[in-house]
Amino acid sequence: MCPLICSLTLAVSFAATSAAAAPASADTARDRASILAMQGEYLVDFAFDETVLLQPGYERHPAMRSGGNETVIVVQDTPTKLVLQHILVDEKSGHVTKHWRQDWTYEASQRFEFSADQTWQVRAIPAEQTRGAWTQCVFEVSDAPRYCGTGRWDYGNGIATWTSDLSWRPLPRREYTKRSDYNAVSAINRHTLTPGGWTHEQFNTKVLRKPDGSQVELAREFGFNDYQKTGDIDFKPAYTYWNATKDYWAKVRARWDAFLVKPPGVHLKTKIDGMAMIIPLFEQAGELEKGKKVADTRIDEVFAKWVEPAPTDSVAANSGR
Repeated sequence: MCPLICSLTLAVSFAATSAAAAPASADTARDRASILAMQGEYLVDFAFDETVLLQPGYERHPAMRSGGNETVIVVQDTPTKLVLQHILVDEKSGHVTKHWRQDWTYEASQRFEFSADQTWQVRAIPAEQTRGAWTQCVFEVSDAPRYCGTGRWDYGNGIATWTSDLSWRPLPRREYTKRSDYNAVSAINRHTLTPGGWTHEQFNTKVLRKPDGSQVELAREFGFNDYQKTGDIDFKPAYTYWNATKDYWAKVRARWDAFLVKPPGVHLKTKIDGMAMIIPLFEQAGELEKGKKVADTRIDEVFAKWVEPAPTDSVAANSGR
C-alpha cells in the first residue's frame, strides 16, 4: 500500500505548488495541440481506490473498477477555447450514452465553483493564477456544471502534462447513490498525454462540510482513468447520435451558459442525482434522433422548472454544504 499512498502524497504536493510556481507559457499553440490530442476513440478503464484513512473508525470502502468504449469529439475549437464531448458506446448493443464534457479556456477571467448542494458560484480567478494557464471545466451528462480547475501545461522531459489547482466538486454518481457520510470532494486533476492515448489522474479528499462551516476529512482517494486508443470498436452509433442531436445540445449549453458566464452562478432545484433534468433532456434528444422535432420552448420549460440563479456567496457558505 505504501507505494500508492506515497505516490499520491508526492503528486498532490507537486500539484498544489505547480500552478503558482510555473512560469507563464507563451506557446498556446502547443497547449492547444495537447488538448486536441485527447480527441479520438478509446477503450477506457476507470479505477478508484481509497488510500489514506483520516478518521477513527473509518473503514476503507471497496475499490471501484469499471470501463467503457468512449469517443471524444471536438465541439468547439477557437484560439482560446476548446470543447470536448465524450460519448459512450456499448459494444454489444450499440447503445449510445452522452457522457461528460470538458471545456478548456485560456487565461479565463472567472470560473464556477461548487459551493453547496446543487449550487455553483461564479467567481473571479486571480490574475497571477490564470496568466498563461488553462481552466478546465467539467460538465454532467445534462451539461449541468460539476467542477473547474486552473493550471498550466508542462512539457518537462518531453511529457505533456496539465495539473489543476485544488478545487471543490460534488460527489460523483458512483458515490452519491450509495453514501451519505460526506458531501463534497476536494480535488486536484492531472491530464497526461501517453504513447497510447492519455490519462486522467484524480487526487481526491472526501469531506463532510457542516452547517457551522467546519469540515471533516474522511479519506483520500486516488482515481486513475486510462484512455487507450482503439480501432476495434464501431463508434458509428455515437457519430449518428451526435449528428442528429448536436444542435439541440448546443441550445442546452447556451441555457446553462446564461447562468454560468457571470455571477452569482446557478442552483439546481432537483435532487442530487439530477435525474429530473437528465431524463427530459435525454428524451427530447432521443426524439430528434428519431427524426422528430423538438420546440425550443420544451427546453425552456425544463430549465424554468429546475434551474435558478445561485444565492449570494454568503448564503451559500452558510448552508454548510
